[in-house]
Amino acid sequence: MSATLATMEPDDAADVDPDVAAALGADGLTYKVWGGDWCPDCTGQLPGFAAALEAAGVPADRVEQYPVEKVDGEKEGPGMDEYGVTRIPTVIVFADGEEVARFVESADTDIATYLARELGGD
Repeated sequence: MSATLATMEPDDAADVDPDVAAALGADGLTYKVWGGDWCPDCTGQLPGFAAALEAAGVPADRVEQYPVEKVDGEKEGPGMDEYGVTRIPTVIVFADGEEVARFVESADTDIATYLARELGGD
């Protein structure tokens, strides 16, 4: 997929926990990321997540970005119906084609730490 999100530019100031990076960088994991460059939650959270992926050494071909637009007050974007995405940012982690973790909009911690915990890498 060639579409990209400006909010997925890594935050160079992000401090990434090595254990989190190790969990995110595990072999075989792929990521699908839905967000909107107009969305405050996305602009606040996705740069740090992108920095964590970079620290984990996750190659760009294992991260698919799905830009979401706001049309007449509704969020619209590729793959939203197929994957049941209603809020952004949403990040779904896959291993061998199966969903193994999902972050939706907000949690008690940042996206990378949350997903690492879900993947058993805490």
